Amino acid sequence: MSTSEIQTAAKILREGGLVAFPTETVYGLGADAGNPLAVARIFEVKARPSFDPLIVHVPGLDAARKLVTSFPEKAMKLALRFWPGPLTLVLPKTSTVPDIVTSGLPSVAVRVPDHPMALDLLRETDRPIAAPSANPFGGVSPTTAAHVREGLGDLLDLVLDGGPCRVGVESTIVSFLADPPVLLRPGGIPLEELRAVVGGIETDPAKRSAPLAPGQLATHYATTTPLYLENAPPASRRGFLGLRMPEDPDRFERIEVLAAGDDLRQAAANLFSALRRLDAAGLDLIEAERVPDRGLGLAINDRLFKASRKQMV
Repeated sequence: MSTSEIQTAAKILREGGLVAFPTETVYGLGADAGNPLAVARIFEVKARPSFDPLIVHVPGLDAARKLVTSFPEKAMKLALRFWPGPLTLVLPKTSTVPDIVTSGLPSVAVRVPDHPMALDLLRETDRPIAAPSANPFGGVSPTTAAHVREGLGDLLDLVLDGGPCRVGVESTIVSFLADPPVLLRPGGIPLEELRAVVGGIETDPAKRSAPLAPGQLATHYATTTPLYLENAPPASRRGFLGLRMPEDPDRFERIEVLAAGDDLRQAAANLFSALRRLDAAGLDLIEAERVPDRGLGLAINDRLFKASRKQMV
């Protein structure tokens, strides 16, 4: 990607346009976070509920501190350890962050992405960028520029192509609105690594009428093809998704194995692409197996459970 393309993208963002850009997790659909009209276009293009807040991306810790009224010591420790990286912190916001970004909440979700193109874009734009995943709301998150174009077509002003996303699942989100902090969404940083830095992090937040961060709605990351984690009904054309080959491969028309061996990082990086391939295969349903609930397995199982919730509601 040339410097001129980054400059073009930054100009589009400063003028209120929408730019899809790569991060280490998934591709983001970016707008100037300080421009409410531009942010409104994100909700319009994604058909995203206005009660689902957005993550604000910044190029570094100094820029993040300008968006919040306080930065607790534990949050600072995580930022210093994991930024740039797939970690989002929820902190009390300043009045400079428009309510449309936070869905009217007094807090903002902020992170520093670990992708050279994303960081170049943020520095060149010189403004915080609000960016959910660059796909229609509730669908499978995009991990390539082609995924973005397939899902959103010509609705965007520009798509920056930075190749496949390295991590492949969204960022881990931790709220620091109370002590101890609370894990709102498992993601690219395993919970064990966070706890090794700051100790206790709650994992079972009380049920709320509105989410504090993206990806908390019951149905999310859904394929068009029905996906089941268990109790799949009879069907003639079945797909399989799992960490290894199924015991009865002849039952399935299409099989997607996420990783060689038990490599959960590889599995996470392959998850959304594998779901997209299964979804495009003309199957009646997809059977998915849970992976071990450790490391990035927690994030993978979270995404699979939310995708399967479409069949339960």
